[in-house]
Amino acid sequence: MDASTRYSFVNRPRIYLDYAATTPIDPEVWQSMSEHALHLSGNPSSIHAEGRAARTAIEEARKSVAKMLHASLNEVFFTSCGTESNNTILLGAVRDLQVTRIISSPIEHHCILHALEYLKTQYPVEIVYLPVTTTGQPDLERLEMLLADRPGPGTLVSLMQVNNEIGSMIDLNVVGNLVHQYGALFHSDTVQAIGFVDHDLTQLPVDFLSGSAHKFYGPKGVGFMYIRNDYTIRPLLYGGSQERNMRSGTENILGILGMARAMELAMANLDERQNHMQQMKSRLASGLLEHVPGLTINGHPSATSPKILSVNIPAGPRTDLLLMNLDIAGISASGGSACSSGVESASHVLAHLPITSTDKTVRFSFSHLTTGAEIDQVIEKVTRLTQKNQPEPAPDGNQ
Repeated sequence: MDASTRYSFVNRPRIYLDYAATTPIDPEVWQSMSEHALHLSGNPSSIHAEGRAARTAIEEARKSVAKMLHASLNEVFFTSCGTESNNTILLGAVRDLQVTRIISSPIEHHCILHALEYLKTQYPVEIVYLPVTTTGQPDLERLEMLLADRPGPGTLVSLMQVNNEIGSMIDLNVVGNLVHQYGALFHSDTVQAIGFVDHDLTQLPVDFLSGSAHKFYGPKGVGFMYIRNDYTIRPLLYGGSQERNMRSGTENILGILGMARAMELAMANLDERQNHMQQMKSRLASGLLEHVPGLTINGHPSATSPKILSVNIPAGPRTDLLLMNLDIAGISASGGSACSSGVESASHVLAHLPITSTDKTVRFSFSHLTTGAEIDQVIEKVTRLTQKNQPEPAPDGNQ
């Protein structure tokens, strides 16, 4: 099933370039979930045969996820999404691990920033935001100064691996080793990286991380968190003893199974998918730079995810409604994160970058489903929409 078949709008083919917001469910994942839905009818907490079958399926999924992360089974906990995972970890670090200072950056996802602001009002915890470079990466020199000034496990560093708006990446090894050098704890929001980057948690100096299935072609409403064996935190939800007392509530069996299958497919095809996305990203970047005068690209030139391209288009009479016009033209892109009100608003990430305030920023994000023909159509459409005096042709091609 190709992208043009999957996405249609008023019976016209559409080009979907918003995979950082969400991905379509893989047909193989859907097939697997459908098959399980027909016979896994028991409650995993029940002791009868149907319950035991459901429990076995969940534990097989956990075994699969843990194996791909090179983690222990008891370090992987299933949740509803990356937001829940990140909130549980941050709250648990302060409440249960005696963390009194959290060092983060001002361009983290809102599920981190809003959680930190809440914690500051409820607990005696200091929140410190690192400066970021012009390419959207945290200032590691400043981080080391802060860690050296107050070493020890009372500090948690929380930095995302891949920025969801501009694609800039941090090196988990470099940051984690620096954090651990000073005895602090390290958490990374890896929602945009899981399924696209290999994570060997026997080697990576990471204490906590998170994932969300719908970012790597699994179902929505299911995710996981990794908590290193050295640490024990209490749950957000109380009630039952599910997830080894870490998350009460009847498990989302089909979602968990779908996530495990999606992750298996993503990791089995990792190199092929990465190479294809990089080709599509480079093709679009080159085409837009050639045809749109004054266009600039956000993020680090090399330490960046192949799935995200964030560009700034100089202001003009036709750029204010660029995203809407692209949508009308059958192209799905975004201005940044998809996790706010559903309407365009100022980006807290872009506010920390050296971008002209009048520029129009568009985030394109790619998939192994993206085709070269689609990229060429996007280049042509963006070029036409940003030419100041050229009228947009009617849908039938007539002026």
